[in-house]
Amino acid sequence: MSEARDEARAGDEPVPAAGRRWPRADLLILLAGVVVAAAAVTPVVVRWLGNPPDQRLVDLEVYRDGGRAILRGAPLYDVLTQPPQLLPFTYPPFAAVLAVPFTLLSWPVAQAVWTALIYAALVVTVCYAFRDLIRRFGRWAPLAAGVLVAAMTWLEPVRDQFRFGQVGLFLLAMCLADCCARTARWPRGMLVGLAVAIKLVPGVFLIWFLITGRREALGNAVLTAAAATLAGFALLPSDSADYWFGALLQGGDRTGAVDGTTNQAVHGIVARIFDEGPVRTLVWVVLAAAVAYYGFRWARRSSRVAALLTGPDATSLLLGSVAIVGLLSVALSPVGWIHHLVWMIAVIAALAGDGRDTRRCLFALALWLLFLFPIPWWARAMIGPEHSLVSVFTGEVLRDTFGAAALASVVLLGHWLVKRLDPRVDHEDSSRREVRVGTLSP
Repeated sequence: MSEARDEARAGDEPVPAAGRRWPRADLLILLAGVVVAAAAVTPVVVRWLGNPPDQRLVDLEVYRDGGRAILRGAPLYDVLTQPPQLLPFTYPPFAAVLAVPFTLLSWPVAQAVWTALIYAALVVTVCYAFRDLIRRFGRWAPLAAGVLVAAMTWLEPVRDQFRFGQVGLFLLAMCLADCCARTARWPRGMLVGLAVAIKLVPGVFLIWFLITGRREALGNAVLTAAAATLAGFALLPSDSADYWFGALLQGGDRTGAVDGTTNQAVHGIVARIFDEGPVRTLVWVVLAAAVAYYGFRWARRSSRVAALLTGPDATSLLLGSVAIVGLLSVALSPVGWIHHLVWMIAVIAALAGDGRDTRRCLFALALWLLFLFPIPWWARAMIGPEHSLVSVFTGEVLRDTFGAAALASVVLLGHWLVKRLDPRVDHEDSSRREVRVGTLSP
């Protein structure tokens, strides 16, 4: 939030030099932002850390068991977590190496540290995604950032990050920073490369770098991912061979049932309609190909139009392009769990922009409200022999709410938002207002 605060003050009033004391009012505003964010996060953290030990941060336990397997020389991809979960390690060996330090901590301490890191990743994500909106608040930027962190905390995919102890927010923060930072203090593409080495899904950003002409970033990402993967082979040759030529090919057999409610990818939606077989596979492949074609096409278009603009509109279109690719990483995966849809933070931020376009803000608000509630799970409860046909049909349709919303967001960002902001398109709209930076007044 301090980075967002510094940006917000740029052009309005001098930022205190290093070593100079901040005005008391600014410190109070910063404290208020921290308090608001912490107040929103605390109930979520208390709720899930208060679960029974075998139901608490189960994915963190997967990572820790992977780290333990390395330390004792056990086959990494034969390890299962303790009952009743019995979850396998499904990530590349490099991810298990990164998890080793958490095996040196007690279970309660590891949970606390991991939760704090998730929270830090959320703050970084919000400050990158909403920086233009935050900047509009001038000296009140820290409080605005705190309110936005609070708002994003209660999205269902974000709550699930705390519930399961997932890595989704880390990957989101890394990809946003790499793709959207105005001035990168690292070789552009390096963070995406690290994200790919941890989990293969962010590999869609290699395609984004290619189709948007970011060749240097693509090279850096590939080199980083390759170096990390080769390091995994050097440290764990047997496990690396098992992963790249065995566990990886097992796919859904290791990750869970593809037709479960939590799978909101295109594959999951199709699997809930068709029985397993050639027809289901064909429908999935055709739909996935169509989504990939239009998704990457719109992402490239959004990036190109962003290059024609400056200021908040350019930022919104670049962020929208990145958000589309993030959503594709979920929609095109064989399994795209609800907690993978943390990319909705970027979608909401791209739509909201700097808050001067009322219609865009209404779309952002609608999506935020939609993802506040576990609608797919409510819908699942409407299905069963004890329910009427109308209830079952409604439930089956609503089970795909989040997946459908993700696909609709791709269209909204790639078509509607680009058309709305493209300077080559003549549009008059009373809902778009000119607002000065650093003030909320029109």
